[in-house]
Amino acid sequence: MIKIVNNFDLKGSLFSGQCFRMFENDGYFYTIIKDRILKIKEEKEYYLIWSNNEDNLKEIVHNYFDLNRDYKKINKELVSKDSFLKEIINDKHRIFRQDKVEMFISYIISQNNNVKRISTSVNKLCELFGKKIIFENTEYYLFPSLDKLISLNIEDLNLLKIGFRDKYIVNALEVLKKNRNFLEELDELNTYEAMELLTSIKGIGPKVASCILMFGFSRLDAYPIDTWAKKYLSKRYNISNLDELKKRLHDLYGDYVGLAIQYMYNYERNEKSTIN
Repeated sequence: MIKIVNNFDLKGSLFSGQCFRMFENDGYFYTIIKDRILKIKEEKEYYLIWSNNEDNLKEIVHNYFDLNRDYKKINKELVSKDSFLKEIINDKHRIFRQDKVEMFISYIISQNNNVKRISTSVNKLCELFGKKIIFENTEYYLFPSLDKLISLNIEDLNLLKIGFRDKYIVNALEVLKKNRNFLEELDELNTYEAMELLTSIKGIGPKVASCILMFGFSRLDAYPIDTWAKKYLSKRYNISNLDELKKRLHDLYGDYVGLAIQYMYNYERNEKSTIN
């Protein structure tokens, strides 16, 4: 067990729509990351964290929850560019550094879907093809390994009952099968180049590509605009053309446009914004 300072919004960040393998039970939060299960208890000043694998646990936790980034400094910069953001920024919100392969597949599943159904489908994929872990007498399943994923065919994916998305996953897995280093090489590109490469894969559009980059590659200049963010933005800027809106946002918020959009998404989704 480790103890870290309670200086970020764990629950709000976990359930902000950015990850799909988390739940709350009997006062504890659980999340399944690349190679282990995290069990977290919130105390007044600390988070207590247990895991089935405590190797380098403190380092893993700090990296996963992005605790080494100075969000207050970034938020101050965002507010200097747009004072209105001060009303919706949450200094304790974090963008998690999630596994690249998991985000690559999970966000293809996310298309035209809601968080509950996405979580169900991703967990089903893990139960069918991931490694089983026993932690505190309970079964958990890790996300499937790359070796296992590239061995799957359309019949395997049909078991997930995700409709048209299974064909898109097959396309994506073909890319990984031909080049196992695809995601590592993608990380060496700038965000514009990475977007171009991702959207060249059939079944991956700009929104999915942006989510993959933001949540799997920690690119805060990637900016997925979903229904909630679009509602906020249409009221805030009175711009209906998406291309025009994207240019306006990128020009305004620069390298942290994705984080600004995340604040808007959370505000609209959770606070039921009434901006005129």
